[in-house]
Amino acid sequence: MLLQPKRTKFRRVHRGRRTGEAHRGNKVSFGEYGLIATGNAWVTSNQLESARRVVTRYTRRGGKYWIRVFPDKSVTKKPAETRMGSGKGAPDHWVAVVLPGRVLMEIGGVREDAAREALRIAGHKFSMGTKIVKREFLEGETMVMGAKALARNEDGSFEDPIDNGPEFEGGADNAADVPATEEGGSASGNHTNQEHEGA
Repeated sequence: MLLQPKRTKFRRVHRGRRTGEAHRGNKVSFGEYGLIATGNAWVTSNQLESARRVVTRYTRRGGKYWIRVFPDKSVTKKPAETRMGSGKGAPDHWVAVVLPGRVLMEIGGVREDAAREALRIAGHKFSMGTKIVKREFLEGETMVMGAKALARNEDGSFEDPIDNGPEFEGGADNAADVPATEEGGSASGNHTNQEHEGA
C-alpha cells in the first residue's frame, strides 16, 4: 500500500529548496544496518513501496525493518496540452524531501550478509545515491537477532529451531494422562490427598 497522509492542512505546497545536509534523522537508531542517502532528491511513495517489498523478502523469517522517511509533500501536475495560467495544477503524487545524510531505511534481527544484500537492492529503487552503514553500539548494548534468522543456513534454506516437545505414545488421545506440572502431580493423586485431609 502506497504511503500518503490521511489529511493535510493545504492540498498544494511550494516546491521549496533541497540544499544543505540532513541534521535530523541522520543516525541509525532502531535497527543494526541503515541505508543513507548521499544526494538530495524527492523520494516518491512508489519508490518507497518498491524498496519495502525488497526488504520484506529478507526479513520474512525473523528480523524487522523500519522506514525512516514519509512522503508528506504533494506534487502537482497540470493536464497535457494545457495553456499557461489558470492556477496551480491538481495534486498528482506524494514525495518525501531527502537531503544528503538522511537515513531512509533500517533493518535488524538478520545476519549481516542478508541485511547488506537487502539494502543494496533497495538502494537501486531510489533516484539518488545511497550507502549502507552499520550502527555503532555503546558498551554493553547489543542487537538481539531472531531465532529464525539464526537458524537460516548460508544457502538460504531454513531449519525451524522451535522444539515441539516430547512426543507421547498414543498421540493426543493419551495427552491427558500425563501430569502437567511436577508440583501438581497426577489428577488422581490430588484427589486422594484431598480425601485423606477431609477424613
